[in-house]
Amino acid sequence: MSHNATVVPVALGDRSYPIVISTHLLANDIRHDWLADKIQGDAVCIVTNETIAPLYLDALKRHLTAYQVHEIILPDGEAFKNLDTLNRIIDGLLEKGLNRRVCLIALGGGVIGDMTGFAAATYQRGVDFIQVPTTLLSQVDSSVGGKTGVNHPRGKNMIGAFKQPRSVLIDTASLSTLPDREFAAGMAEVIKYGLIWDADFFEWLESHATLLQQRDASALVAVIARSCEIKAKVVAADETEQGIRAILNLGHTFGHAIEAHMGYGQWLHGEAVAVGMLMAVRMSAGLDGTDVYDRLSRLLAAFDLPLLPPAGMTKANFLTYMAVDKKNITQHIRLVLLTSLGDAEVTSDYSAERLSQVFDFYNA
Repeated sequence: MSHNATVVPVALGDRSYPIVISTHLLANDIRHDWLADKIQGDAVCIVTNETIAPLYLDALKRHLTAYQVHEIILPDGEAFKNLDTLNRIIDGLLEKGLNRRVCLIALGGGVIGDMTGFAAATYQRGVDFIQVPTTLLSQVDSSVGGKTGVNHPRGKNMIGAFKQPRSVLIDTASLSTLPDREFAAGMAEVIKYGLIWDADFFEWLESHATLLQQRDASALVAVIARSCEIKAKVVAADETEQGIRAILNLGHTFGHAIEAHMGYGQWLHGEAVAVGMLMAVRMSAGLDGTDVYDRLSRLLAAFDLPLLPPAGMTKANFLTYMAVDKKNITQHIRLVLLTSLGDAEVTSDYSAERLSQVFDFYNA
């Protein structure tokens, strides 16, 4: 049996599912109710990429000997998160003659998870899928909650669907092979949870930054579990982002603009979000006179995350992409802002002057 696993439930009625977090999960037996019971037919198709396949594909296939196992291996990188690559998944499923009882398994980071989920939502009008995220960012964010999709040159994740996985299996041992830059990018999303929901968690991150930098196993399990607990609560309350779920996008409106302007993959998602969170906190009127901005700057710097937008990116560049952000339901740009450390709101109730002051501060 898999040992010392932490299980975080995502409560969505008959579509509820477990998030299983453990060190060396793939190296141990995986309980039936975490994997086998989630597979309805006799065939699975693992979707992964050229970087992850040599590292973890065989370890995952060891748990699937009772099934016909197919695989689709894609190129690695955010630059390939588009409709052309999605079509490669669909083509592969059709070429293999797989029917709607196939279960797709996403083995990789957020790009693989988002594209596999979108393929699962649309192939033959919907098939099951399971998330096996291998990056910190995907473990604490993109693998949980059912947001799937691909990028468009005019905006990030503009084409997609809500599709909940049947299970999320997180093996923290996979983080041992994660490059430092990608690990840091994942920490940006972790820090976000403290900002929007749990001030005590933010303080815990400040005091445990060194252990996390060292990728201490117990610290990683703790931080991933708490991040997933927070996201699971928000998703259960607002699955399709009609209200409170949008607070999970703190910093993302600014950050997505950076990613789109620079070209997808030039800045990692977490790097862009780190700068976006600083811009959002500086924009947050409720934090006037507090030290939240300085504390956030120090914590991001501890993980070598960027603190400034790309050189030469102008206010006009930001506004071009922010105007088409998915959170906008009117002509006003909606932003996630903090009212205090640990509490956030989605609002368009701010002055254009205040937004301009933020850009001016960064010489944008």
